[in-house]
Amino acid sequence: MDSSRHDAAAQCAETLRQLVRHHDLKYYVEAAPEISDLEYDRLLTELRTIEDAHPELITPDSPTQRIGDQPVPHLRQVAHRVPMLSIENTYTIEDLLQFGQRTAKLLEDEPIEWVVELKIDGVAMSLVYEQGLLVRGVTRGDGQVGDDITHNVRTITDIPLRLLGEEIPSVLEVRGEVYMTNSDLASVNEQQQRLGDIVFANTRNCAAGAIRLLDPRIAARRPLHFFGHGIGYSEGLRARTHSEYLHDLSRYGLPATPLAQCFSDFQSAVRHCETLIEKVGELDFEIDGLVLKVNRFDQRDRLGARSKSPRWVIAYKFEKYEAPTTLLAISVQVGKTGAITPVAELEPVQLAGTEVSRASLHNAEEIERKDIRVGDRVIVEKAGKIIPHIVRVNKHERTVDLPQYEFPTHCPACGTGLVKDEGGVYIRCPAADCPAQLKERLRFFASRGAMDIEGLGDKLVEQLVDSGLVRGFGDLYRLTAEQLAGLERMGKKSADNLLEGIAASKGRGLARVLNGLAIRHVGARVSTILASHFGTITAMRDATLEQLGDVPEIGPVIARNVHEFLQSEHGTSTIEDLAACGVDLTEKQSDARTAAEGPLKGKTLVVTGTLTRFKRDEIEQLIGRLGGRAASSVSKKTDYLLAGENAGSKLDKARALGIPVLNEDEFQAMIDAPSPPADDS
Repeated sequence: MDSSRHDAAAQCAETLRQLVRHHDLKYYVEAAPEISDLEYDRLLTELRTIEDAHPELITPDSPTQRIGDQPVPHLRQVAHRVPMLSIENTYTIEDLLQFGQRTAKLLEDEPIEWVVELKIDGVAMSLVYEQGLLVRGVTRGDGQVGDDITHNVRTITDIPLRLLGEEIPSVLEVRGEVYMTNSDLASVNEQQQRLGDIVFANTRNCAAGAIRLLDPRIAARRPLHFFGHGIGYSEGLRARTHSEYLHDLSRYGLPATPLAQCFSDFQSAVRHCETLIEKVGELDFEIDGLVLKVNRFDQRDRLGARSKSPRWVIAYKFEKYEAPTTLLAISVQVGKTGAITPVAELEPVQLAGTEVSRASLHNAEEIERKDIRVGDRVIVEKAGKIIPHIVRVNKHERTVDLPQYEFPTHCPACGTGLVKDEGGVYIRCPAADCPAQLKERLRFFASRGAMDIEGLGDKLVEQLVDSGLVRGFGDLYRLTAEQLAGLERMGKKSADNLLEGIAASKGRGLARVLNGLAIRHVGARVSTILASHFGTITAMRDATLEQLGDVPEIGPVIARNVHEFLQSEHGTSTIEDLAACGVDLTEKQSDARTAAEGPLKGKTLVVTGTLTRFKRDEIEQLIGRLGGRAASSVSKKTDYLLAGENAGSKLDKARALGIPVLNEDEFQAMIDAPSPPADDS
């Protein structure tokens, strides 16, 4: 073969290798594939054909070389150049906050950013790249020495054999987790059952067994994945923070741990933890907690480590309980924003001391991804206080051919055709007058965080809507004692109390009204920010989309949702109706002050004990509206402790630190005090 043909083959092989690596990045890291599986397979086949014809062109990092030909005789032990230490664990918010206080004390007077990320329930792994090439994969082992399982790591398609880009560290040790999705485990167990082999109890057991196999050809048949989240011994690292490092991993072609988010203070990070935990059921892989890490590497270095764990990281773990049961049916619920949520109706099963008979299925895509069918044996899980969710289907127990679930095409409450969010996963009923949506909106409108209408409970909302007495928020304010008297279990005293509660809600102010309207992505904090900024609903309606988006902490998505609601026919009629009923759509002067003008400007307050004048969410919102910050724990940076009855340990700590303690009268006097005159000099 002449040299020109050989050179052409070499060039073609290299081009194909680069193409395959590019598409691996788009598929595994960016979740944005550009070609179909069939087209990808054709590229790989073409590359393999060239390499088979010209073995001298095969490179160690070629995508065709993922699976070795022969099993290894045994697993070799390898010492970690930097020990893989364990992470300190906690199971309570209180302990988590104490960790944050200890860290702040060690870095006193320094701003500390915190990254919150998922704690993947997999097998801890170290990947070593030299000059961009994967040279070693090692398990954590005892933290000092692990097993060399490079032969199996090379079979994991998430893990590039060569890093992408040019500015790559000469040595890069990436630490992370090898894991398996619940959907893949269901398929693996189905295959195990057909072969007469044992089925795996959970994803971690299956992944741990596969990664330690001596024969990589068997490991390659197990669909393993990888998330990078940490760093070991490296040379030439450019990143100076964890956030930058995770970004660089993605640029190199490695999948970084998902849903990681950075916060400017520990309290915000902790609050985010509670929000993130609610999303556990939507994940197709297992987590057993969350991890909070100091973002800056230089601060990590100064914090150092104890004998077994670093001082700059902590895991907030939760107990997990799971049990098998049977899926009896799938029902759907219509939410206040029209989202259609499928719900699993289960054969009752005991889980964490309670009987579980229902579990959210979140959305249509989850049902399809997990291949959930009525009649299946399923694994239902409850992690800590999280609502139950279905982890996976035991497909190997599916003894008959069950039909696939067909998601409804029309709203079960009003019959309107359903629509899917553009670029999203949720399917919604678009009808503004849908009775199911109205019931959910009324329940939320009457809740404590919104208009706080005593006596307007779930059963009464059902009757008011079903009887036609209430078709919108404004109808609540037109109810009469005579109308209420005709409702089931509604006596004169109950009716009078309800009407008094409805009348009292007229004066709650614009922020509470905005929250109660249940505009998508607009909660209590956003409502307070908007009300404080604009002062009146008229000013908000006159604002352009750009003006709404320019409000601090609002951004384009929230601005668009607010603008569309206020300019829509439904939104316009709702606002005008509430105004006609005498509902206050302005923010009182004391509440409308910006943070820069408020009497609590720059002050940090901690609230503890039982208050008589305020509910907890009300007082924390009020502190924010008046320029202060409501913190959850007492520290040297706390300016005041507002203490009610049964204040407990926070009061003791505040006194020990010499922090001023306020009762409700003193707090009220502080916020009612006239503002100092402006300095006109």
